[in-house]
Amino acid sequence: MAVVEGIGGEAVATPATLDRGELRPPAAVKFFYSIGQFVESGYLAINTFIFFYYTAVLGLSGSLVGAALAISMCLDAVADPLIGSWSDSVRSRFGRRLPVMLLAGPLTMLTMGLLFTPPSGLSPFLLFGWLTLTKMGVRGFASMYNIPYFALGGEMSDDYAERSRIVAFRLLAGILVTVLITALAYSVFFAGAGGLQRPDRYPAFGWTTAALVLAGALISCAGVWRYAASLPQPSTPPAPMMGRFVGELVEIFRNRSFRILFFSMLLFTSAAGVSTALNNHSYVFVWKLRPETIQVITYVFLAGILTGVPLTPLLLRWLEKKSVVGLGFAMVIGAWVTLPVARALGLFAPTGAEALPPLMLMNLVVGVGSGLIFIAIPSMMADAADEHEHLYGARREGLFFSGLGFAGKAAAGIGGMVGGFALDLMHFPKDVGRQVDALVPEGVLSGLALAWGPLPAALCILGGLIFAPYAITRRRHDELTVALKLKRAADVSAGRSS
Repeated sequence: MAVVEGIGGEAVATPATLDRGELRPPAAVKFFYSIGQFVESGYLAINTFIFFYYTAVLGLSGSLVGAALAISMCLDAVADPLIGSWSDSVRSRFGRRLPVMLLAGPLTMLTMGLLFTPPSGLSPFLLFGWLTLTKMGVRGFASMYNIPYFALGGEMSDDYAERSRIVAFRLLAGILVTVLITALAYSVFFAGAGGLQRPDRYPAFGWTTAALVLAGALISCAGVWRYAASLPQPSTPPAPMMGRFVGELVEIFRNRSFRILFFSMLLFTSAAGVSTALNNHSYVFVWKLRPETIQVITYVFLAGILTGVPLTPLLLRWLEKKSVVGLGFAMVIGAWVTLPVARALGLFAPTGAEALPPLMLMNLVVGVGSGLIFIAIPSMMADAADEHEHLYGARREGLFFSGLGFAGKAAAGIGGMVGGFALDLMHFPKDVGRQVDALVPEGVLSGLALAWGPLPAALCILGGLIFAPYAITRRRHDELTVALKLKRAADVSAGRSS
């Protein structure tokens, strides 16, 4: 027997097996689970191409593109929690989450391919409609996969540190598929001078990426279904969806830890979305880089995130998850401010090959900081779900991770909307999109540099301020784990006696 401090501060004698988490998936399960990250990472990898394609190449105004992305995000605000609640209540021989994921994979592929193949000759209004409908489809069906997928990752282990390792596996797979998509984009589909500005190259790129996404979704489901089926499922039939949904949604927003994680992540991913949406505009027109060079910067950014994969668990040996996230915020903000401000003020304005080293350094720092955040916060969301079960007597991983999924997709929604409005406010010329080595007024280039760096940095600062009060520490989580296991053991004993 071991003695621990209970939630209320009292000493509680517990079996030694309760002192630490017991659910630990084998490495093979974590490997196959990580491949499911192809869906989200594929979706995120195409966002910067979508924005550039519809604004610079197809000539749709930034405001209309931003409005289309904002409309699709409004769908997520309604659909994501519904999907989360649905996946929380699913019961099947494949586990709670997999049936929803299997349905979503093929639909995500179909809508992703259509997003890059609008019919030729559409008027601006019809092109806006095509973008809105196909983007809504991609976002909605990707949510059907990603939300139960993220929730499954939180359920796979109940150990404080193991959850971070599961997220690290997932993030590593996401980096690898992003490298693959980036290499295909810049070295194959858009290679050569002005390759990004040729509309005929986008459909093949879109359908190829969509096929990779589907392959990852199906392989992941096939590899984890046995382990997923062995996890605890709801023991009682759920109430009708519409009868319980509003109450469940109100319930999770009563949880202070959830509110902090949701809104801070929403602002961070929106900030990243603004920067990502304007990446190709900045690289092509401000820094005057060729497509083959742009991919090098992307690889450096991904290498930074990859550095965060082993670095985060290492830091967590000595630091709380909150401190690791705070360090990530500081790194990203500093990098987004330094180089873009120097360029906007005319203090440092290299182009072509001379611009590559400082851009690589900037993106390396942003990548490392983002890696810390992207690993620690999903792990913290699983901890918050444990706290929620203790406080309210129900597990809501699906709803919790629907909030995280919505925040992640805000990178394309809010980020694209802000980026689109910024392009129109700075009067970015629409007639230069297909012109190689086009001349853009210096005032527009300075405004583009500020919108690309300091603007997202300001959003990131606000997200850091919201994150500051988060309070689930390692010790608090250990107390929650013990209390929950005691309660579950008591519930099982009571069920047997009845």
